[in-house]
Amino acid sequence: MPEGGAGTVLAFDFGLQRIGVAVGEAALARARPLAPIRAASGAARMASLAKLLEEWQPAQLVVGRPLGADGRPHAMTQRAERFARQLAARFRLPVALVDERYSSLEAEARVRAAEGGRRAAALARARRLDSHAAAVILEQYFAERSR
Repeated sequence: MPEGGAGTVLAFDFGLQRIGVAVGEAALARARPLAPIRAASGAARMASLAKLLEEWQPAQLVVGRPLGADGRPHAMTQRAERFARQLAARFRLPVALVDERYSSLEAEARVRAAEGGRRAAALARARRLDSHAAAVILEQYFAERSR
């Protein structure tokens, strides 16, 4: 965690199509979703990330580490870990990995509760779900650090 428990933290829910993004302040231990990153190539993705980091000036980054229900790693685990290593190398910031099991389910429940089950909201929910999952991951990170 940032020194003294303060500072902006960005979290990412890595995916092949989109990367969910959330921001929070370590001192407040709260997170809010931002617009997800959509990029067809690795270079475009890194350019989008660079803009995001320039805007928010985070002290810490967090990446969700996908695991199977049994806690075992799988193909996406390796990709998310690689993404975390790329972030650390490129932006020279500390990167924490957080077990993200069930974060998408929690995010979906939160979005559904906030927007209701209306059909018109379904597409909007789907577009934002990745970033809501990133917010769940970031809140989990804050909770683990406060223990």
